[in-house]
Amino acid sequence: MFRGLLSRKPVTKLALTPPDPQPGRAGIALVLIVRNEARHIGEWAAFHLQAGVAHVVVYDNGCTDGTIGVLRDVLGDRLTVMPWNQKLRDAVTGRELHNQVLAYAHAIRNFGGRFRWMACIDADEFLVPKQAADLPAALVPLEGCASISLPWHNFGRNGHVAPPDGGVLRNYTRRAADPMSGARGVTNFKVIVDPAHVTAVKVHSYEVDGRAVTWNDRGARFALKDRAGRAFYSADHIQLNHYYTRSEQELAAKIARGSNQSVEAARHAARVRRNVANIEAEEVEDRCALDFLARAGAETGGHR
Repeated sequence: MFRGLLSRKPVTKLALTPPDPQPGRAGIALVLIVRNEARHIGEWAAFHLQAGVAHVVVYDNGCTDGTIGVLRDVLGDRLTVMPWNQKLRDAVTGRELHNQVLAYAHAIRNFGGRFRWMACIDADEFLVPKQAADLPAALVPLEGCASISLPWHNFGRNGHVAPPDGGVLRNYTRRAADPMSGARGVTNFKVIVDPAHVTAVKVHSYEVDGRAVTWNDRGARFALKDRAGRAFYSADHIQLNHYYTRSEQELAAKIARGSNQSVEAARHAARVRRNVANIEAEEVEDRCALDFLARAGAETGGHR
């Protein structure tokens, strides 16, 4: 009975031995798992190049729409592509091994030694420098932090039924008013880490040096279990923008694709629609991504 229950729970946490830091390691690398993101991936890649990202490691989860070609066009030799189209299970228990967690652990272990910082994010997430000229400069005050947890700032449909011309950043400027409001804000995090200290990986959290601790972007240390509290919140140096839905048509397509785990379709659809309603219940304007591009003298339209 116990074993049967256990077999239905995916493996979502992996332990690893940290990579050895290479001499002269520097910069920030992004890790991304993608499946058919061609419409917006060029804008995502161009933004993060402008923000000072040194390299992007992409895990190709069966793209068929030209996503990888767009990334090659934008990123050139700053791109590494790994084939990653799989669903794996433990042979004894039948537990699914979370494909995203597998990719993150592989990237940290195999590429992390080259870089001072690494962040595993999604194609609908943008790391926005709030004051500094780029991400490396924004991270200078946080040199002593092995793991920096950035709360989602969730953007909804912004009234768009169909995908608008001009890209994501220009057309989606309203987000959930309170990023730390629990269910209403759909609170979660992505993490910028020093890969040489990572000892365990989940999608939204890491252990460093065997400890379940993290820092906010003001450099204050917290236990991982305490970061959902209001005292943890900060977005002084870097803000994580999460474009959860984009247009209604894209939201419907997101629901139709299903979860990245083996989740029953109706339950997945209900959860996503509930999250959208919570995000859009109370919104504020947020133009920090456009403000960064204006400071950098970059264009604000989408890459086509």
